[in-house]
Amino acid sequence: MTMLRLPKPFLVLLLALMAAFVLMRPAAAADIHAEVNALGQGDYAALEKAIGALAATGDPAAAGVLDALSNGDLYVRKSDGAVFKATRADDGYTLIDPVTGAEAGSAGRSDVTKIRVNNKIRGAVRAASGSLTLMSPDPAKRLSAASDVLKSGDPAQIPLLDEAISRESDAGIKRVLEQARAAAVLKSDLPSADKVAAVGVIAARGDQEALGILTTASGSDDPAIKAAAEEAVASIQGQLQLWQGVQNIWYGVSLGSVLLLAAIGLAITFGVMGIINMAHGEMVMLGAYTTFVVQETIRNHYPGLFDWSLAIALPLAFLVSGAVGILIERSVIRFLYGRPLETLLATWGVSLILQQAVRTWFGPNNREVGNPSWMSGTFDLGHIAITYNRMWIVVFALGVFAVLMLVLKRTPFGLQTRAVTQNRPMASSMGIRTPWVDAFTFGLGSGIAGIAGVALSQIDNVSPNLGQSYIIDSFMVVVFGGVGNLWGTLVGAFTLGIANKFIEPYAGAVLAKILVLVFIILFIQKRPRGLFALKGRSVEA
Repeated sequence: MTMLRLPKPFLVLLLALMAAFVLMRPAAAADIHAEVNALGQGDYAALEKAIGALAATGDPAAAGVLDALSNGDLYVRKSDGAVFKATRADDGYTLIDPVTGAEAGSAGRSDVTKIRVNNKIRGAVRAASGSLTLMSPDPAKRLSAASDVLKSGDPAQIPLLDEAISRESDAGIKRVLEQARAAAVLKSDLPSADKVAAVGVIAARGDQEALGILTTASGSDDPAIKAAAEEAVASIQGQLQLWQGVQNIWYGVSLGSVLLLAAIGLAITFGVMGIINMAHGEMVMLGAYTTFVVQETIRNHYPGLFDWSLAIALPLAFLVSGAVGILIERSVIRFLYGRPLETLLATWGVSLILQQAVRTWFGPNNREVGNPSWMSGTFDLGHIAITYNRMWIVVFALGVFAVLMLVLKRTPFGLQTRAVTQNRPMASSMGIRTPWVDAFTFGLGSGIAGIAGVALSQIDNVSPNLGQSYIIDSFMVVVFGGVGNLWGTLVGAFTLGIANKFIEPYAGAVLAKILVLVFIILFIQKRPRGLFALKGRSVEA
């Protein structure tokens, strides 16, 4: 067997490094143990200073010590002032070295004293823990630590922040570190010029957190700091009001897209046939339950396809709701044309039957429908947070609208549907089979309601009462926009959605809906045919 022989100079260097490592370890351990033992000396003020000193070591073990302190697990041994992490034992405590985690014997209950903490100390611990991760190789941890220091504004962290800023390569994290340093400078005893500059750094952040920091700074006795802080506060308040308006518009667009999906199918059936379909909400419900069934099947048999569950559910929901719609039209509604009150009562009865059938089959409780990965989470746009599921629903609603317009404008079926809408007797005399146009139009409207249910299942509870939440709003959108006019439905949905969200902060959700309803009633008194009235002899007769 051949042994590996190392060159003599290399062997000497290796032995020297090993010796240095052995000699350095006790010294490092002794240093951090000294800082840990300082936690048990003096009052709360001394404890707060000791926490800062321990964090300044930058030792990773300090994080565990601070966590134990915050949880009330650190004790001081009276005999020598050493600090240990202690756990209850039958006759006292089991002592654990807080740095190494090794057992260090036991002590009686009278031999140790618990290190007490209050809310101020817990805040100091949070800030110190944040500073320990400022140098972490993980960018997410560094960003979280910088945010923690920003909230605390601890002046003791300024040297550590300076070092972290000089090392940071990520522009976004570096910006937060600079803002954290500025917040600490405002609480420090640094010169007035440094604090005025720090006000500018915080003002550039422009959010609620910056507003809170600068509002505190505006109470400074220094006129220069006070003036700079007050000017920055006024600027941020103006920006936040502007972003609040943008956020209300986004919420209104999001609500409007939901109303558009729920109402667009109703706009077709109501406009073509003049049918007040109270079962339209149940078509939405059937689409949502179709999504639930698809997802349950995928969960149980094909879990790898879950992200495709909505794509699979969309055509199935359209077929299920559309088939039920055609069945309702052929079996009930076609006998009641020209009798609006009887049609309303009949479709209301159908809605009750469908609700009870779903309760019997699926039960009365809400059913879980999950979000695919691409519809989960949020992202920030300026100072507003946008959820991916709401964003995709807006895109989906506009896509459905575009496809439906294409069908009605560019296909023979669409041409026949528009002809029947504008002049039913003339369309019939030209050979168009108006009863079948009615049936398939009702099926199309119901099918679109079904795919609306797929989208609504991502933001609302799937239950037998799902459709009832949207039926009244759908009728308001259709009447306001103009019966049978899809462009009117689009404009009406987004107008009512945005108006609702601007009124809600001042009047509340319920009163906002009432005010919108009153507005629509007054508007219809002035324009009975809505925003965009259909043209045609039968319509205008």
